[in-house]
Amino acid sequence: MFEQYVNNDVQEENINILSESEPEESQETVSYSISEENLLELIGKHPEQLMGLFGEPDRVDLSAYGYDWWVYKKGLESYMQVGVQGDRVVSVYAIGNNTNAAPFAVGQTRDEVTKQITLKNEVELTEENNYYRFRLNNDDMKMRPLVKYGEVYIQLYFDQFLDTLSSIRVIDAPTLLKQRPYEIVYRGQLPEAPVLQSDDWKQIEEGAAQQILDITNVIRQRHKLPLLEWDQETANVAYLHSKEMSDLQYFAHDSPVEGDLGNRLQKGDVMYQRAGENIASNYPDGIAAVEGWLNSEGHRKALLNKEFTHLGVGVYEKYYTQNFITPLN
Repeated sequence: MFEQYVNNDVQEENINILSESEPEESQETVSYSISEENLLELIGKHPEQLMGLFGEPDRVDLSAYGYDWWVYKKGLESYMQVGVQGDRVVSVYAIGNNTNAAPFAVGQTRDEVTKQITLKNEVELTEENNYYRFRLNNDDMKMRPLVKYGEVYIQLYFDQFLDTLSSIRVIDAPTLLKQRPYEIVYRGQLPEAPVLQSDDWKQIEEGAAQQILDITNVIRQRHKLPLLEWDQETANVAYLHSKEMSDLQYFAHDSPVEGDLGNRLQKGDVMYQRAGENIASNYPDGIAAVEGWLNSEGHRKALLNKEFTHLGVGVYEKYYTQNFITPLN
């Protein structure tokens, strides 16, 4: 038996555009804890147990990996997404400060985390007589280390600028192998994600766009910034850019067909005082894209720009575009 490997490279880029008439300038929310249930213990539970603990989700989004995201956003401090496949929970993502993922906690420092668990650059697992080894590079170790914790695996998303834990993703082995968020060496069979039809992708893209808005607002609330409102016209512009990047196989803010962000917003009848854009590709989902933007200085400035008031997100398969605007009064 010989070993094979798969490398998963992601891309991201940022741009801010200011109108000539506007100079550049460097809410209260409800806190609501949905449960004291430890989210690390949700993997394997039946959906009925999930309903008993947390009630009906605020919405259900399709994922690209065979499960549905049950999104709980009764308060941004308690925001979480639970992946449900058939009759069991297979993944949990938590970013709210009031979620319980003991012994880990959103906001912990890296030192506090590493006192509890050793972070390694290789994580091994076996599944149905197949052998797999994830290899984490330096960026992975800084921003999204992977740890085995009991029978589950945990991605620890760090904010490298604050060196604190930004969010936590708990995941079972089969789902982790479908997503493959790190370089992987393996012997045997590599599980594949489901084959998706265009209607499936449309649902996945719409759900991911809303998740990106939600997670962006959790991060902004954490930094005591005004929350962003959804802007559909701006979202349409963002979607067209993501689709065009996929169709024409390029990755840039300047479109060879539609021009730069300012041109694209103008063509989309979006009137703005200030605008900015983040783009990314090849991330496994919108969650990972936002956490990636948070850890890049240029993207972070857009995410945390107090002057932006509205956001439009466009997702096309594995291409992600965030367009921030401050509308004209």
